[in-house]
Amino acid sequence: MPSLNKVTPQVAVLSQTEHRVSLALTITADLDYFRGHFPDAPILAGVVQLDWAVKYAQQYLGFGPQVQDLEVLKFQVVTMPNMTVNLTLERNAKGKCVFSYQSDKGQHASGRIVFCE
Repeated sequence: MPSLNKVTPQVAVLSQTEHRVSLALTITADLDYFRGHFPDAPILAGVVQLDWAVKYAQQYLGFGPQVQDLEVLKFQVVTMPNMTVNLTLERNAKGKCVFSYQSDKGQHASGRIVFCE
């Protein structure tokens, strides 16, 4: 399997508080995740969206390095190359991270990430 080198979207912080951050992710067609997934109709895999949600929750909201569980994970609208999606991450009252990807096409994905304490 070839190595993955270009794996990060362009990120702009739209708003940020102690418990919530909203990011605009520009997902360019040259991301390695689109190679072979699928050649005639590339889409961004759900596992990549989940990985980004975890990564940015750790970076912007200070969650720890390990994930314990995933709850109510849903993928509703496919994410394609050259889209900009908004990722909202929020630390809820139970210390979990609620995430949602949205664009003008609707809600792409959502769920809750339970990090180890």
